[in-house]
Amino acid sequence: MNQAKDAAAEAEALQSVERHHAHMLKHLNGLVALLMEAVEARDAAAEETVQASLLDWCDTRLIPHALAEEGPLYGGPHATPEGRLLVEGMLAEHRVIVDLVEELRTSSGLAAAVAGSAIQRLFALHLDKENRLLMPFIVQSPDMSLAESVQGLHELTGEGADHHGGTHDDGTHHH
Repeated sequence: MNQAKDAAAEAEALQSVERHHAHMLKHLNGLVALLMEAVEARDAAAEETVQASLLDWCDTRLIPHALAEEGPLYGGPHATPEGRLLVEGMLAEHRVIVDLVEELRTSSGLAAAVAGSAIQRLFALHLDKENRLLMPFIVQSPDMSLAESVQGLHELTGEGADHHGGTHDDGTHHH
């Protein structure tokens, strides 16, 4: 049992990922709300623009975030009897999110708004599980470290993500 884990570093990593999650969700909520408005107003031009922004965000933020988690963040818990089922369920959610993004890509109007809304709800639920179940499990496990799991992964923490142009609302913080 390795008890040498730095509790402060673990808490910091947890806060950093949670903060990044909150920023991502806020941005996604904003885009989906705009898409809903455009569809309700039957404003085809606005709809097309917002849908393109939402797809771009899903392709450059959401899906890379999901894929970045699968190895480092999910690997440790997946190897434990207590964590395996949770991780299996979360991997299934990733697959559904990826499918919904493809659905959004090929649809328009009401169908696009429905896909966008489904992505938003599912991602919110997914992040909630990560924040409340998965990451605390890693923090509490003596032989796993959340700080080490997310080290260098700006897709998970938002740290140092400025090379995307710096204009995105991606929760980049510098301490």
